[in-house]
Amino acid sequence: MAAPDSATSKRQRTSARILRCALDLFERQGFERTTVAQIAASAGVTEMTFFRHFRAKENVVLDDPYDPLIAAAVASRPHSLGALPRTVRGIRHAWRELGEPESDLVRRRVRIVALTPTLRAAAWRNNAATEQLIVDQLVRDGTPVLRAHAAAGAALAALLAALFEWARRDDVALAEAVAVALDTLDPPDTPDTAEHSHD
Repeated sequence: MAAPDSATSKRQRTSARILRCALDLFERQGFERTTVAQIAASAGVTEMTFFRHFRAKENVVLDDPYDPLIAAAVASRPHSLGALPRTVRGIRHAWRELGEPESDLVRRRVRIVALTPTLRAAAWRNNAATEQLIVDQLVRDGTPVLRAHAAAGAALAALLAALFEWARRDDVALAEAVAVALDTLDPPDTPDTAEHSHD
C-alpha cells in the first residue's frame, strides 16, 4: 500500500500534467474549442480523472486559492482607516507576501482568461465571492454596507486590471502592475504613512 505522501505526490503530478496539457490546448486552439475529452486524452487520463482534479474546464484556469489570504490581510489593517484605504492596503500587503510567481504557468492561465470573453465574465463572478468576504469583514468592523461594497469592488477591479495587464505583457512584473493599479486608488504618499511602513 502506498504511503499517504506518495499518494499525494502522485495526485499533484497528475494535476500538474492535466494543467500543462490543458494550457497547451487552450493556447493552440482556444478555450472554447477545447473539450475535456481532448485534455484528458492529451494528459493520458480518463475524463473521470480530470473531474476528480478540476470541477469543470474553466477551473483549470480560474481556481483561486488566495481569497482567504486577501480577506485576512484586509482584516489585519487598522480599523481606523477608511474602507477604501483599508481594503487597498490589505490587498497590497497580501500580494507582497505572495511575491512574484515562480512558474510561468500562472501568467499563461491569466492570459487565457484575459483573452477569452466567457472566462473574463467568470473571473468577475469569482471576484464577487472575494468581494463578499471583504465586505463581511468591513461590515463586522463597523463599515456601512454600501461603503464596504464600493471599497471592495473598486480594489478588486483594480487588482483584476493589473493581473490582465501583466498577463498580456511579458515585460511587466506582477508586483509592478499590482502596485500601479492599487496606488491609483490609494497613493503611497497619502497621510497615514505609519500604516504603510508596517506593510
